[in-house]
Order: sequence, then C-alpha cells, then structure tokens
Amino acid sequence: MTAPLTGLAWTSANVASAGWTSITSTVEGTSANFGKGFAQKSGYYLCYTSMINNMNPGGDVLYDVIILSEKTPLPSGYTYVKDFSDSKTSVSKKKRLCVKLIPFGAAETAVFDILLSSKSRVVPNYLRIGEMGGFALWCRKESVAKPTPLPKPRNISLEMKRLSLEPENADLPSEKPAVPTRPAALKRHESIYESSNVYGISAMDGVPFTLHPKFESSVSGGNHVSFSLYQNFNIKSLADIEKEYDYGFVVERTAAARLPPSIS
Repeated sequence: MTAPLTGLAWTSANVASAGWTSITSTVEGTSANFGKGFAQKSGYYLCYTSMINNMNPGGDVLYDVIILSEKTPLPSGYTYVKDFSDSKTSVSKKKRLCVKLIPFGAAETAVFDILLSSKSRVVPNYLRIGEMGGFALWCRKESVAKPTPLPKPRNISLEMKRLSLEPENADLPSEKPAVPTRPAALKRHESIYESSNVYGISAMDGVPFTLHPKFESSVSGGNHVSFSLYQNFNIKSLADIEKEYDYGFVVERTAAARLPPSIS
C-alpha cells in the first residue's frame, strides 16, 4: 500500500462496498471469517479503506488500532469499529476493536496495512495488535510523507531586474548564441562600461558630467570653449618654488649654539 488507511469497519460480505477492501484470508491462506460457528449462520469480515468519504469527511488517517475487553473503558480519542453495509450483523462484544484517527497534517506516522494470522504465527515488520475471534491482528506503521511546500513566487521590481546578471530572455531558446558587438560611438550620458557584467559597472554610471558655474566660460562658435580664465595662471618650476620658500634656519642654529649660563 502506498497511502495510509483512513478507516476500519466490519462487514458480513466477503466483497465490500466500493472503496473498501475486505480481509478474506489470513497470511496462511485460511478463511478470515470472524464469528462463524455453532448456532451462527454467518460471520463477518474486517475491511479497510484509504479513501476520503462520507464516513471520514475530515481527511483523517488511521493512527492506532487496539483491542479492548468489554469491561475496559474506551481511551480518549478512540472509537469502536462499527458495522458496515449490514445492520443485521452483530459483532461480538467480548472484545472490541478500537481505532484512533487524527488529521493528516498532524500525523507523523500512520497505519498502512492490516493483516490477520493464526495466534502462533509471527509476521515480520508488522506490529502485533492482539488476539480476537481466534486470529492474531497485525498492523504496519510507517512515516507519513508530507508534500514539500513550494516557495512563493517573488515579485521582482524593474530596478532589480536591471541589476540581474542574467539576460531578460535567458529562458527562451535561441538558434544562435548572441555575440556582443561594440557600439560605433557613445552617445551623451552613456556609460563606457559594459553593464551586463558586474565587474564592468562603475560607480559613476548614470551620473552626468557638468562643470560648476564657477569654472564655466562663454562658448564661441558652439564647439570651442574659451580658456580666458586660465590665462593668468603662473606655472612655477621646482627651482622657483625652492627659491621662494628658502629658509636657512639661522635663528634656530644660533640658539642651539649658545652655551648655557654658568653659575659663579
């Protein structure tokens, strides 16, 4: 079985209703008919289901199965397995089969299979529930596999898409690989760096270059800038600078040469 069980029931027929499966034989191959014997014309079979139906509308799964005697109180959270498809069939009350159903979302483990055997038989990899009606009941518990939640799609703004290292049409098939071409000339305010590569992005990209009004001058002819502001600049050589700022430290040398006054 690939899905956890969602219910157990008793039926007088060896062929259960749609969605249910009757356990008609034991692991040894003998009949799994409960209750058939002296002064009893017909017995009853145990059946199970893994479907969600009107008997299990909440989508609960079978978490545990126990067998109780008629004097043992019903534990909290457990219910008796009821008759199914035949209200005239009477199930023995000396021992009662009880189940516990829990929501699928809260289940870490659940019952995936039920088997019947003789009392002396040992069924590997199955948990013994107990004895009832001359049979030993076994169940197989497994971990409930939960679907992996998918991450929610993120809304990426236009600005973030522009910073992406992948081209916009990365998911579209292309017949020929795109070969980057160098533009013939750069227009005004264009960056000289290749923005598709993170190492080619400059901090000055997008910042227009303009002169401070203090350094602007009149434009003649539309293309030639007058540099009259810089005509009075005097460029000095290293010898001129050393001559202008020459200092011989005469005062300091004279003070250092004077002897301290002696005590007479």
